[in-house]
Amino acid sequence: MSMRLLNTLSGRVEVFEPLVDHDVRMYTCGPTVYDYAHIGNYRTFVFQDILRRFLKYRGYRVLQVMNLTDVDDKTIRNAQAEGLSLRDYTQKFVDAFLVDRDLLSLDPPEVLVRATDHIAEMVKLVERLEQAGFAYRSGGSVYFRVSKFKDYGKLSKIDLSGNLAGARVDADEYEKDSARDFVLWKAAKPGEPSWDAPFGPGRPGWHLECSAMAMTYLGETFDIHSGGSDLIFPHHENEIAQAEAATGKPFARFWLHAEHLLVNGEKMSKSLANFYTLRDLIARGAKPSAIRYLLASVPYHKRLNFTFEGLHQAGKSIERLRNFRFRLTKEEFPETANPAIDESIRKAAQSFEEALDNNLNTAEALAPVFVLISEANAAMDGGTFPLQARAACLNLLDRWDRIFVVLEDCDHQKLQQHGLLQDVRANSGGTTGGEEADHANGSPAAQVPSFTDAEIEKLIGLRAAARRGGNYAESDRIREDLLQAGVILEDTKAGARWRRK
Repeated sequence: MSMRLLNTLSGRVEVFEPLVDHDVRMYTCGPTVYDYAHIGNYRTFVFQDILRRFLKYRGYRVLQVMNLTDVDDKTIRNAQAEGLSLRDYTQKFVDAFLVDRDLLSLDPPEVLVRATDHIAEMVKLVERLEQAGFAYRSGGSVYFRVSKFKDYGKLSKIDLSGNLAGARVDADEYEKDSARDFVLWKAAKPGEPSWDAPFGPGRPGWHLECSAMAMTYLGETFDIHSGGSDLIFPHHENEIAQAEAATGKPFARFWLHAEHLLVNGEKMSKSLANFYTLRDLIARGAKPSAIRYLLASVPYHKRLNFTFEGLHQAGKSIERLRNFRFRLTKEEFPETANPAIDESIRKAAQSFEEALDNNLNTAEALAPVFVLISEANAAMDGGTFPLQARAACLNLLDRWDRIFVVLEDCDHQKLQQHGLLQDVRANSGGTTGGEEADHANGSPAAQVPSFTDAEIEKLIGLRAAARRGGNYAESDRIREDLLQAGVILEDTKAGARWRRK
């Protein structure tokens, strides 16, 4: 079955085929590094990761370029407020994004680019637009003449009838009900970073940055451009205008946009106290794998309502997946045939792939795996799960997890590696429901024991030996030590399985 994607440009779901053989060239809008990225941003980044992973799953070679916007109105304003250079200020948030990317198991793109490293390419693009008659100078700045580009509005479907002739907008972001000449190059201002250019010292406009960087690495026409739906206008509309006015060629063939994320049914806002970064959720005890699962659970083109109950249920779903895999690997099964189980595995594999082929319908890709788990667990309980089905089930889980990436229990390891584990203990008490821990007893988080995975496995072995020897007091003590460290033991027919809170 062919992969089909909702193309914002046409407004239709279209069969996707790359321009060149099996090579997919893709540009994904990354974070503006003026602050920590929030979970609405990560909803988009998780969607882009699933898109990338499924393209590779289907045998495509992917060249993904992601930008870091490190020069715009917000980065300059915040850097000035802290008395730092633009590079020094934004580096903190670039580093934070790289940590968050690892926590959420986002595949690194082939090319991660800073806007400030590509000023020369942006200057050349402005020169091309001037030569073609699409750009003009005014007050030391350079503007794009919207009225000259006849296809302006084809992505956002904006109505140009209300456009004010000659009006210009200098801000990087502006109202979505206007379509005015926008700034390509901003004249230098006292105290702001600037670069030399033939049309005067200044700095690039936000929209110019992505057009120049995308074409630098992917060519003048490429396969996919993606971002959040809030970028359709003006950002992506202006990218198209700049690029196509300069080259006379189509810019991106497919435009994919992730819908907004709501929190408890409301728009996320600091004024409503429902604004969360990834680190805010981790400090409340949320596991990165559960956050990833929840952000992926609703198809990208539909709104996702984030709730702490939903986050809790995401964690439960992951535990069910991991427990099933554990049972598959540890239990003994009869060497008998069970055609019904074989058919369940076949249907699950087919259904999850077809769902992702159908415009990355992640909700429908999750469902068949859990249907299989129910049927296989019932067969295991009844002693009718066949040994020969073990490998097929494990293979299916492995293929499914190449896209969703939640089966490996590595949250604790990653949090520890990035120095975030202590924050979890100090702020959450290990919950995923958002409750604040009660530290009225004054017990510091540092007194909570911590064990590596290898130490946990060793303790579980000692506990098993104590139980075999009838030393149940020692067995209970080890269980309690592990529980204090946030490790929960589950005794199953196949042995003890452990997980971190």
